[in-house]
Amino acid sequence: MKQITVMEKYPVYTLRIEKNETDYQTIDEIFTYLKVQIDLHPIATYIGEFDHYAHTSALEVGEIAEEIKAAKNIICCFGKVLPKPEVLAVRPRSIGVAELEDAFVVSFLEAPNPDANKAMEQWVKGIAK
Repeated sequence: MKQITVMEKYPVYTLRIEKNETDYQTIDEIFTYLKVQIDLHPIATYIGEFDHYAHTSALEVGEIAEEIKAAKNIICCFGKVLPKPEVLAVRPRSIGVAELEDAFVVSFLEAPNPDANKAMEQWVKGIAK
C-alpha cells in the first residue's frame, strides 16, 4: 500500500492488486468482502455504495480514462465522537475500487482518525491473496 498525494493536496492510500493476486474478480465481490469487514468492525457503520462509473458515463460531459472498466465507492463512517460541527466535513469515509483489464486499484482518502486508516488499510490489503 502506498501513500500518495492526488491533485497536489489530497493524501491518499492506494493499492494496485493484479487480478491473479486475488480471488475476487469483480468490484461487487470486493464490496461484499468490504461490507462484511465494516459490519464486523465495532465502530464502523455501512452507509452505501456509489457507482461512479455509471454516474460519469451517463453525463453528456462525463470523461472516464479508457483503462477504467468499472468504478465504485463503498461508504462507511467511523465517527465515535462529534466534538464540533466542522468534523462533519471529513466524514463519512469512502473506499474507491476501480477495475482495470487485469487489476483493481483500491484507494481511500487519509482519515483524521488513525484507527480508521489502520482498519481500512487492513481491509484493502485483505483483498489480495
